[in-house]
Order: sequence, then structure tokens, then C-alpha cells
Amino acid sequence: MLLNGKNTFKEKIGFLAITADSLQKISSGKDHLSLKSLLSAAKTKGLKVNYLSFDVDPIFRKLESTRIGVVVPAYNEELLIGETLTGIPEYVDRIYVIDDGSIDRTGKIVKNLGDPRIVYLRHEINKGVGAGIIDGYKLALKDEMDIVAVMAGDNQMDPAQLPRLIFPIIEGRADYTKGNRLLTDDFMTGMSKWRSFGNLLLSFITKIGSGYWQVMDPQNGYTAISRQALEVIDLDSVYPYYGYCNDLLIKLNAFGMRVMDVVMPARYGREKSKIQYGKFIRKVAPMIFRGFLWRLRIKYTVLDFHPLVLFYFLGMIALPMGVLIGFWGLLQMLLQNPLPSYYPCLASSYWARDFRCFFLECFLTCRLRKRGMKG
Repeated sequence: MLLNGKNTFKEKIGFLAITADSLQKISSGKDHLSLKSLLSAAKTKGLKVNYLSFDVDPIFRKLESTRIGVVVPAYNEELLIGETLTGIPEYVDRIYVIDDGSIDRTGKIVKNLGDPRIVYLRHEINKGVGAGIIDGYKLALKDEMDIVAVMAGDNQMDPAQLPRLIFPIIEGRADYTKGNRLLTDDFMTGMSKWRSFGNLLLSFITKIGSGYWQVMDPQNGYTAISRQALEVIDLDSVYPYYGYCNDLLIKLNAFGMRVMDVVMPARYGREKSKIQYGKFIRKVAPMIFRGFLWRLRIKYTVLDFHPLVLFYFLGMIALPMGVLIGFWGLLQMLLQNPLPSYYPCLASSYWARDFRCFFLECFLTCRLRKRGMKG
């Protein structure tokens, strides 16, 4: 930078804009100024400074130029909500805390933090974690956030992992990213065997229902989503309870959104899981099946037509027939009644048809997904 035809700074300074009058005031007639002394003088004079250094990692400049919101659903989280909120990085523009009818000190702790980024919303009655997150999404859309992440109020989500969820969306490689703790035993450290089994079972069910065969650990609530994806989905139709993440994947697939898993370790400490997996699976599995049928109708008949849907329906017709034939044969054996000579051929043909339809559906769905990602 030149001042009166002379070099004002000896070192590279990055990007800085300043009026001539302001520079004259803080230079005090000196021919050479260091950046440090100029910024100090500007602060003393009460001038507003917005400075971007060359030393800042160019990758993280993308975070500064992207409007990022974080939704924090909380229900009776007085022990950990403070740690969760104070750990959210500075590059996050808004923090939407949705208090889902807590009866402890959660709300008071949030309000006492004094963080200007926090937007606090309280449900007078408990509506479910899914309903809380959807309300947070709606607030973020109203504030025109570019990307919205979800971090639970129990401090399970490591803030250091947040950029890994955000960058694939910034770089245009994904519309929705989510954590995956189930890849290896090392990443499952801290997760109970029962919880791991429940996640694996739900992963398989969700793969079928959503059509995202590459996705694992669907119950991982550490996610990020683009504004474009949020604008496509009917948020009011999302399942309001713990199965919201499975339902969201189904809806994202129906509209061709790209989903990416981000491998990260499990993080469990003082918090206690509120999910009872036996009861949870009994409730969520029927919801996933209904969502599966809805996805087929919307994706392959309403928005477009693809013969893949015919294989799905043929498989769904053949499967119950095969099950009934199998049970009938088992019943006859228990009653010691002779089976017809054609029974083995009949049963094997139905089961073979089921497996052929199922694997063909999986193959074609994966091919369509890969083709869509390349496009």
C-alpha cells in the first residue's frame, strides 16, 4: 500500500480497504507502519476494521462466506446443554435451540449463556425430537441459512467433525451429509453391542425403504443439509419422533437429493440414550414401509416413470405368497400330513422369484443412483 507515494507496509497484509482520510489519521505522518501498529491505532481511534489475512487457511474462508446454522434439539438436557452450545464454532452464524417441553433448567441455562447467535424456541408440550428439528429447519430457512446442521443437546456431536459434514455441501458434492459410526470396530468404540445391533438392523431396513444402499448408521443425528434440499421437502410431513432421520432419507431420495456418509467415531459420555430399540423398531419399521411405498409412487410414477417400480410390486406380491406356502408346508409337516409331490417345486419357484426380484431391484436402484451422481 502506498501513502503519499511511499510504501506504508513492509509485509504482505492480506486484504484491507481503508479511506485516505482514515489512513492519514492513524498513520501520524509515519512513512512505514506495521500491520499490527495500524490495526492497534485503528482500534484506538474507534474505527471499524474488517481484515482477512493471507495466513488464514483458504479452505476455511469458505466457511466464513457461507451462512451456517445449527439446530440443537433439547429435552431435559440441563447437564450438557451448556457444554454443547459453548463448543459450537465461531463460524456458525445462528444456533437454533429447540426446547421440546423440558421440565428442568434447560431453558434457563440457554438464556443465561448470552450468545447473540442463539435463537431460542420452546415447545410447551413435548412434540418429539423430529418436530423440534423441523421447527429449527423452518427458522433457518426464514433466516436464509445456506447450510443447516443438527447437533444434539446432549453433547454427543464433536464440533471438530462439523467441517467434514459441511464441506461436501459447499463443494457441491452432496445435498445432505450424515455421520457414520458403524464402519469399523475402532469407530464403534463407546457404542454398546445392543445399540450397534439396533443400528445395523435399522440400517438394512432403511436401505430398502430409502433406496440409499450406500448409507449406514441412519440413526446418527449428526447431519448437515443444504437450503435447496430443505426447500424441496414438505417439512410438515416429516415423522416427528426419533424416526425422523429415516423418513427424511426416504423423502430426499424421492426428489433425487445426493446423500453422503461421513465416517466419524461414536462419542458417548455422561448422556443417556432415550431410544428403547425394541419398541423403536416396532414403531419405525411400519413407517419406513409406508414411506417406501410413497417413494416408489412419487419417484417412479409421479415425477417420472421407470419400469423398476414394476419389479418392486412383483416382488411384494410374490413375497407373501412364498411365505404362506412355506408356512403351509411347515404346518403339514408338524401335523405329519404328506406333502403334495409338486410342493418342493412350487415353494422353490416362489422363493427364487422373490430373490431375483429383490436383487434386481437393488442392482437397478444402485445403477440409477450412480448415474444420477455422475449427471
